[in-house]
Amino acid sequence: MVARVGRLIEAGPSDRPARIAIVGAQGSGKTTLARAAAARFGAAQISIDDVYLTRAEREALAHEVHPLFVTRGPPGTHDLKMLTALMNRLSGARPGEETPLPDFDKRGDDRVPPDRWRVFGGRPRAILIDAWCLGARPEDEAALEPPINALERDRDSDGVWRRAVNGFVGGAYADFAAGLDAVLFLKAPGFDVVLDWRCQQEADLLGVTPTDLPVEERTRLASFIQYFERVTRRMLTGGVQADVTVSLDRNRVPVEVAA
Repeated sequence: MVARVGRLIEAGPSDRPARIAIVGAQGSGKTTLARAAAARFGAAQISIDDVYLTRAEREALAHEVHPLFVTRGPPGTHDLKMLTALMNRLSGARPGEETPLPDFDKRGDDRVPPDRWRVFGGRPRAILIDAWCLGARPEDEAALEPPINALERDRDSDGVWRRAVNGFVGGAYADFAAGLDAVLFLKAPGFDVVLDWRCQQEADLLGVTPTDLPVEERTRLASFIQYFERVTRRMLTGGVQADVTVSLDRNRVPVEVAA
């Protein structure tokens, strides 16, 4: 798949770094692929997880729109203006110039202070963004009416949150994606694998095998992925604008590539 990213870079513009998003469900391998391709092709890798709104900004959004926006992850909780400014700075960087790349402390649930950010030296050959929801298409109003999980049923019974998320998908996120040169979609075989994939990620972070992951941690993650479920399901059933789609099996092995 790294070679496939390389071909997208080669097909990009000649006057600036190509801007390519690698998208897909949680645990599908987006960040791993983006980092490997960045290392091989001299690209800058940025995770959309590192440009979340600050905790204070999400608390303000939660107060103004809906309490569920305090939880990072869904469309609406990222600082796309910051990401755009960062891409523009990288695109115009001179040799030897250092560009700080933002970082987010997930345990502290807030942005890492800028003096602790990593830096990218010079102008990259490409900018690779791993972002689970870029390229997603919004749903129509009728599809938003019934809740699809316990989170929506119990904490968004009037649909205000999911309609706001849908508005971000079709608004700011679609506008941002329109400025990309390519989107590569890592397509999971179904939403049912996402919990196992996400648990494997967490187990790796904790240094244990997935079977040794505490039950309470799996329960927490099962609740957490409900925030991503609607948009993820939409993308898996064709609601995504992608230039390349790589279909994965349950073990994240590519089984088909469509361009």
